[in-house]
Amino acid sequence: MGKARSAPDIWIIVPTLLLLTIGVIMVYSASSVLAFREFGDSLYYLKRQFIFAVLGVIAMFFTMNVDYLVWKRFARVALFVCFAMLIIVLIPGIGVVRGGARSWLGIGAFGIQPSEFMKIGMILFLSNLLSEHQAKITLFRKGLLPPLGIMGLAFGLIMLQPDLGTGAVLVGASLLIIYTSGARLLHLSYLGMIGVAGFIGLVIAAPYRLKRITAFLDPWQDPLGAGYQSIQSLYAIGPGGLVGLGLGMSRQKYSYLPEPQTDFIFSIIAEELGFIGGTLVLLLFTILVWRGMRAAITAPDTFASLIAVGIIGMIAVQVIINIGVVIGMFPVTGITLPFISAGGSSLTLMLTSVGILLNISRYSR
Repeated sequence: MGKARSAPDIWIIVPTLLLLTIGVIMVYSASSVLAFREFGDSLYYLKRQFIFAVLGVIAMFFTMNVDYLVWKRFARVALFVCFAMLIIVLIPGIGVVRGGARSWLGIGAFGIQPSEFMKIGMILFLSNLLSEHQAKITLFRKGLLPPLGIMGLAFGLIMLQPDLGTGAVLVGASLLIIYTSGARLLHLSYLGMIGVAGFIGLVIAAPYRLKRITAFLDPWQDPLGAGYQSIQSLYAIGPGGLVGLGLGMSRQKYSYLPEPQTDFIFSIIAEELGFIGGTLVLLLFTILVWRGMRAAITAPDTFASLIAVGIIGMIAVQVIINIGVVIGMFPVTGITLPFISAGGSSLTLMLTSVGILLNISRYSR
């Protein structure tokens, strides 16, 4: 007898669509000045965001109606393709450099970011692997090392671009899946210490990362260099007060705050919509994470549960890092805010992932 299927969780759909709507509006508000200066068209980023939002919603409703067990068959192939793209993007002349990282494949303004595909590819692969071999996960060599090795290889390729922010999201979501599948906390603690040592090594090996760390601790040490983005972000948030300066009334978007439509769009939200607007965005993310975790808990099998944990973990880790950077709690990493920041492949794939989560919610026990 087949699984009983019900309606998808409306408490996942509504926050997602509201966040997407806020994103389209705020991308236009944050980018209009920049778009007019660079392209002579204040609607440039709005048009792109709207197109990718529509494509993403179509993809979300498509995957919402595809049985999640389909992804079990394609998990290994998807991971192989993702690894191939991560290697291809590193080839000079093929990979496109943007923002100092060789992380794009494409022509001109349109392209795809292989690391974004790897995030969902890794979630599907680990969920499949660990659901099939869950009994071994408490064993360090036979159970824990294989998934960690695959995750580490993907992280290493992403760091060659380099893209520490996306790598951190990949590792965070992967570790949540591994822990949820039953890995021993003692093993993960030891590996965590090794990971911290490796992170320190990565920081020391690249002077620009060390500058970001020192700028994070005291951005006013280098206000026109490494600390510039953090300071300008705080200058945007501060005047917003309770209700903000008003939609479209940001001052920092006039070439003061870098990347106002992507990495630092939450700064513009806080400036224009104030504490109330920022809190509303965080509340919508909280509802989404809560219902996603509920879908994971009530999922019909381990495979579905681990996918749900991975998807909602990916969203939560990305939100935490982005907001942390914007308010000065974390060093600048170059991570976008899900559903809100301007994006192409990142926005479409995030909505596609939510569609898979919605399909899992349809089979809740």
